[in-house]
Amino acid sequence: MQVDAAKYGPWAVIAGGSEGIGPCLARHLAEAGINLVLIARKPEPLENAARELRAATGVEVRTLGLDLTAPDMLDRVRDATGEIDVGLLIYNAGASHTFGPTIDWQPEDIVRIIRLNVEGQAVLAHHFARKMAERGSGGIVLMGSLAGVAGSPGVVPYAGAKAFSQIYSEGLWWEMRHHGVDVLHVVVGQTDTPAMERLGIVYPEGTAVGPEAVARVTLENLANGPVVVMPEMQEGFEQFVRPDRRNVVETNASFILGNLEGS
Repeated sequence: MQVDAAKYGPWAVIAGGSEGIGPCLARHLAEAGINLVLIARKPEPLENAARELRAATGVEVRTLGLDLTAPDMLDRVRDATGEIDVGLLIYNAGASHTFGPTIDWQPEDIVRIIRLNVEGQAVLAHHFARKMAERGSGGIVLMGSLAGVAGSPGVVPYAGAKAFSQIYSEGLWWEMRHHGVDVLHVVVGQTDTPAMERLGIVYPEGTAVGPEAVARVTLENLANGPVVVMPEMQEGFEQFVRPDRRNVVETNASFILGNLEGS
């Protein structure tokens, strides 16, 4: 797999770079000679990921321990990246840490998931899109979810936020292609990541996609926006875009609830 370092380098910013898909994306970019800024909320796994990348590839890896829902998030990202030339933004953060009926969620949890998946990615994409437009090249990747294609019981606020992500990406793709900047929304689904384990979602053996596969599909399709669907999710994606929305939601609900641990 070849990543165009001239177009997407010399620096890439990965928000959500400490676990799951993030480190896999980072490793491929580092192997292409692209320096990295990794952003994540938990300092220890973030520093561990950066240390491993430096040792394995020799590229410069900077870290920013940051809650992407913080009021000063954009200011801190600006401060951390102001003097470097960023050619690629990957917004890989946004997993839900709450599962259950929406009326059982706390209001602050709903606000947090919207800030993380809507406000956070929108303002970071806007910030770096401006800079990339000035230089005439670059790429922006917003990681999505199959949950954002159909009503998804148990993660209703998260699914709604991911729906925003896809539509935002599609419009931004059209606007930014005139500036030489690629925009890609990646629809993932049954993925074997720590975030899914924390929610208690266990997929049947052999059905979940590993983070490495997601990373490869993402980087192989940087120029193929506005939307790429993981091959394993293609059938589900096509089923979920049908107009008979009641049937779509009922089918999706049966699938999600059937994969809960212990069900």
